[in-house]
Amino acid sequence: MAEARKPRAGMFVPSDEDPRNCETTDHGERSVLADYLSFHRRTLELKCSGLSAGQLAQRSAEPSTMSLLGLVRHMADVERHWFREVLAGEDAGWRFRTGDDIDAAFNGAVADDETVSEAFQAWEDEVAHAEAFFAEHPDLDMVVVHERHGELSFREVVVHMVEEYARHNGHADLLRER
Repeated sequence: MAEARKPRAGMFVPSDEDPRNCETTDHGERSVLADYLSFHRRTLELKCSGLSAGQLAQRSAEPSTMSLLGLVRHMADVERHWFREVLAGEDAGWRFRTGDDIDAAFNGAVADDETVSEAFQAWEDEVAHAEAFFAEHPDLDMVVVHERHGELSFREVVVHMVEEYARHNGHADLLRER
């Protein structure tokens, strides 16, 4: 008797229903960077799909405040910071982080439908803004000055965003399994 095949770790939908687009037709640098960033954004979304507010807000393990909902809120702030503040030069401020609580994205991630809705709306708004910025700014060599890191190219910021999502998607795998 053949043993039932287990799903791949980290996948919560059948492979043929995976909403992420993994196929690139343009292998140029901008397209590859945009595709990888999009893939990782969709991965975070996938890890959160089909869960209740309580499940999204469930913490990893004491004393950590990390949760899937906290990751969504955190990534909304990360998108906002890098694309609005750093690249576009806007005085946008944080959505969730505060001067008194740099971990407010995680600390405020509570099991409440309104909090969940607000978090996903904020994240979707920031992703849409970032995608529009990317489309409107073709020069990956564009340089901006960051208060902590000094001069950074647009390319470096996009690579950082891919890294940020990839790292947190690893956390999301474990949180989802929990």
